Amino acid sequence: MGRKRRGRLVDGILVLDKPPGMTSNGALQRVKRLFDAAKAGHTGSLDPLATGVLPLCLGEATKFSQYVLDADKGYLSTFVLGIGTDTLDAEGEETSREDAAHLTKDQVLEAMASLTGAIEQIPPMYSAIKRDGQPLYKLARQGLEIERKARSVIIHQFELLAFRPGKAVEVDVDILCTKGTYIRSLAESLGQALGLPAHVSVLRRSLAGPYSLAQAVTLDHLETVAERTPEQLDALLMPMDGPLDALPGVVIGESAVYYLKRGQPVLVPNGPRDGMVRAYAAGGAFLGIGEMLDDGRLAPRRLVNP
Repeated sequence: MGRKRRGRLVDGILVLDKPPGMTSNGALQRVKRLFDAAKAGHTGSLDPLATGVLPLCLGEATKFSQYVLDADKGYLSTFVLGIGTDTLDAEGEETSREDAAHLTKDQVLEAMASLTGAIEQIPPMYSAIKRDGQPLYKLARQGLEIERKARSVIIHQFELLAFRPGKAVEVDVDILCTKGTYIRSLAESLGQALGLPAHVSVLRRSLAGPYSLAQAVTLDHLETVAERTPEQLDALLMPMDGPLDALPGVVIGESAVYYLKRGQPVLVPNGPRDGMVRAYAAGGAFLGIGEMLDDGRLAPRRLVNP
């Protein structure tokens, strides 16, 4: 006899406004407890220093978390030019300091332009990337420096919002980038382009795929609602098909739904000729995602289990 699953069977996506000083997993476990959810997962980590958009998937929504993980991200950040730290952010120990009072706004804009588009990044040592099963940040804390391979990322947008001159120059920036971009490494690269050490002092994620700060809920608000009823808490969840907006949607007839749920390809009249699609029952219920075959049939790939 199987072990009984603990927690509620609740499905959907909570867009959390992660507070500072908390790990993404710590935020996930807190939300999971508040919802008493049987299953939960996050869609990519934010540094403890960072705040902002952290979509958390509950229940069947965890099947589609990869689509948020792979999506573009947006950040609002403050870079300090003239001071370097070992972690490349404000939580690290200062490693270097140079007078940046000569720096002009035009010089910063020119350097930012050179870092817009496709660039190569070397991940920081203080990161969760693993080497021989050990996260790099653990090796960094032992004073070790490991060679890392450069990664290709795309900086779609790198805008200057504010320039504050001084011995240490502060710049507020707005960034839109592909997944896997390290904003700390971008700050370091900007500093290098200007001949200065640099680090991130403020980092706030403004966008993760289709989710923005406008939809984000704070932990404080979540805890207040959790004192009421589970229904009011569940009302804060976004639909689980939200991350799949880029995929075309198809409607499956009632008889075809029966066979699709049993893993069999079904005919979709006038459907796309190929590629992945979102599948819905005639009444609007989300069924999951499938792949269109050459003969016009839809093969199930990842279905929800209501």
